[in-house]
Amino acid sequence: MKINNVNLESVTVTPSGYPESGLPEIAFVGRSNVGKSSLINALIGRKSLARVSKQPGKTRTINFYNIEDMLYFVDLPGYGYARASKVEQAKWGPMIESYLKKRPQLKCIVQLIDIRHPPSALDMQMHEWLRHYDFQMIFVLTKMDKINRSQIPKHVKVIRTALNLGTGDVFLPFSSETKQGRDELLEVIQKIIEVEN
Repeated sequence: MKINNVNLESVTVTPSGYPESGLPEIAFVGRSNVGKSSLINALIGRKSLARVSKQPGKTRTINFYNIEDMLYFVDLPGYGYARASKVEQAKWGPMIESYLKKRPQLKCIVQLIDIRHPPSALDMQMHEWLRHYDFQMIFVLTKMDKINRSQIPKHVKVIRTALNLGTGDVFLPFSSETKQGRDELLEVIQKIIEVEN
């Protein structure tokens, strides 16, 4: 998949702000500061279209990126940002759940997990919830450049075992810094879109 034309088409907290084009959507979910915005920027070949911050909890809206008028990448707020106010946290859960459960254009969910650590309780909770609703999923292990190459298989095994993933699950180590895993992820996404069409 070649990506040249991208625009941030909608930033919203309510369904009334969702795009109405009917294009397929790929949603990205993960803990705060797991690298969602960095991953999206790496995929679309932009440095800062998706806002990146060292401070967790930067994405507090649902952001729709129009990719070549073919599909949307949907950046969802990170879960588990402890310093968000209780009021904000209470809003995010229903906002994300409403999108995930009621959006027919949603074709696949990319769950991001930091390769350096075993899945957190919130990662596991999100994983089980998504499995319960039978979403098609891709698992991306971010920040692979932060560990020694020789350690990658061990970390991959820990996460794969914790999530009880089978051989058929799509599971990709990824680095937003080196772009390793970028082409593979775009290829998987393209196949999903082609099947849907």
